[in-house]
Amino acid sequence: MKAQSQITAHYPVLLVENVGETAAFYETHFGFTRQFDADWYVHMAREDDGKTHQMAIMRFDHDTIPEPGRRPTQGLIVNVEVSDVDAVHARMQAAGVTMLQPLRSEKFGQRHFIAADPNDVLVDVITPIPFDPEWLAGQGM
Repeated sequence: MKAQSQITAHYPVLLVENVGETAAFYETHFGFTRQFDADWYVHMAREDDGKTHQMAIMRFDHDTIPEPGRRPTQGLIVNVEVSDVDAVHARMQAAGVTMLQPLRSEKFGQRHFIAADPNDVLVDVITPIPFDPEWLAGQGM
């Protein structure tokens, strides 16, 4: 087996129409800060307990994107795992963020809600909870 190069970072890049508005959404609601800020690309990061979380926002029609990929992001869910989903839900709802799925607890070990960012990209905000034992048994686990 060939030696592989070390992965030094792994993060999503959302292709959007309005870079500034989208970056502001993730700053306001999830505490990301801009590490690089241009009108066509914003690289964002957040530090938590020694872990760096990163994402980027890019203008969908920028000339560095190959022609077949020059369209806004669709069919993607951005999962954001937080320590207190109820508090995040309350803040985002009070701010008028579009809620697509109400806050609820799932048998498969998540308390979550799904919101839309300014480009209608789905943002699933999650706090892990215990699995339902009956559900687990039904899954053969």
